[in-house]
Amino acid sequence: MIYGFGIDLGGTTVKLGLFTQEGTLVEKWEIPTNTSQNGSSILPDIAQAVQDCMSRHQIPADRCLGIGIGVPGPVSSDGIVNRCANLGWGVFNLQQRLQELTGLPVKAGNDANVAALGECWQGGGRGCKNMVLVTLGTGIGGGIVADGKILFGAHGAAGEIGHLPMDKAETEPCGCGKYGCAEQYGSATGIVRLARRAMEGSPLSSRLHSVEPVTAKDIFDLAKEEDPLALEIRDRYFDFLGQFLACVCCVVDPEVVVIGGGVSKAGPVLSQGIQEKFVPYMFHTGRNIRFVLAELGNDAGIYGSFKLALDNMEEM
Repeated sequence: MIYGFGIDLGGTTVKLGLFTQEGTLVEKWEIPTNTSQNGSSILPDIAQAVQDCMSRHQIPADRCLGIGIGVPGPVSSDGIVNRCANLGWGVFNLQQRLQELTGLPVKAGNDANVAALGECWQGGGRGCKNMVLVTLGTGIGGGIVADGKILFGAHGAAGEIGHLPMDKAETEPCGCGKYGCAEQYGSATGIVRLARRAMEGSPLSSRLHSVEPVTAKDIFDLAKEEDPLALEIRDRYFDFLGQFLACVCCVVDPEVVVIGGGVSKAGPVLSQGIQEKFVPYMFHTGRNIRFVLAELGNDAGIYGSFKLALDNMEEM
């Protein structure tokens, strides 16, 4: 039996998965992310966790195809990380360093792109070769799979769709410092911003006025109950996402858009609502693009990371 590892590196925890070459998840576990001293212990900790797992399962090095790892920052196709602020990392070759620590082949990618690869391989985009993953959470994350491979881009930052400029008249800054980014309207915090603005000027009566603080879940729950203002806000939200994702799809031309993140817990009403608004905005060749919900949840990163390692072995 041949094995490999998929690793999803986050700011708080590192998720690790041991897989068979066929893609079966054998074991998954977590270790803390030690960000002290500019994250100098993170890769040694990961290497130790991998080696401990190989010992537990009695896996010799010649039966391990390698390690794939997703990290929260830009990563070039040759494995160079270009600063991960929440880890304390600067610019260095992550693949080379982790390979030195483990003696195993390593392939690295941005965490959102790696999660997209996981969803394309074993999740909502299963069976497709061209896919966009959009994660609607505190911000908007994105990952692009083109012809079955992660799109890295020249600077390791392909898929940063949350920072597409959508409204030059916006006066509130985005977290990135720009104004009018997509995530200011399409994220979980974005729909709350839409709600706040709608509540200030709407004559409609609504139970939203008695909710403090308003959350995305409150808006979707009250819309289910036919609350008129919640329905209006939800409709504006879907319309924005339809327009925004039409912009993305005009460039990428995917078969499917997979929707993940906290807002995706709203369920099929979200994917269906976006698709209905998307069609009028979309160039005619892409109007049959499907919108589906992500399926792998928090495991998308380890699945996608392992697929990186698997593809890397096949290309060697």
